Amino acid sequence: MRCPKCGGEEDRVIDSRASKEGATIRRRRECLGCEHRFTTYEEIEREQLTVLKRDGRREPFSQEKLRKSMERACQKRPVSAEDIDGAVERVLDDLGRTFDREVPGTEIGERVMRELRQLDPVAYIRFASIYRQFAEVNDFVQEATRIASLPRPDKRQMTLLEDLEAEARAAKP
Repeated sequence: MRCPKCGGEEDRVIDSRASKEGATIRRRRECLGCEHRFTTYEEIEREQLTVLKRDGRREPFSQEKLRKSMERACQKRPVSAEDIDGAVERVLDDLGRTFDREVPGTEIGERVMRELRQLDPVAYIRFASIYRQFAEVNDFVQEATRIASLPRPDKRQMTLLEDLEAEARAAKP
């Protein structure tokens, strides 16, 4: 690792910690040349996924695009950057476990909506309105009424909900 201050290549690790639910390791380092301290992050390199869009096009999966869409939905809402990071990691982990190389865009959208519903109902409605292409005010009202009538799920309920949704998708012809 090259020191950002002097460019030296000799350093020592002072501290290592797991972060982002264990998907990343944060390391504090000290340059042996100038004694400058800096932080580095080590992440698992994931297989590159390809997204199959609704119109049949294929494009490389973008973690940044995923994060930006979730940030946009949560804008001016009481959702921390750490909460968004955790949600992004959960979506990525789920996609990595479920798909090898190609993932339908609809699967990404459903997972994002599941995470946003857990984080903030308003962020969920914002995302759903674009993802599900709401055309009428009535579409907003129906979805808001539906989401308001549901209890806010805890982690165990989300796992059960995921299983039920997967069964429903598998049963569709």
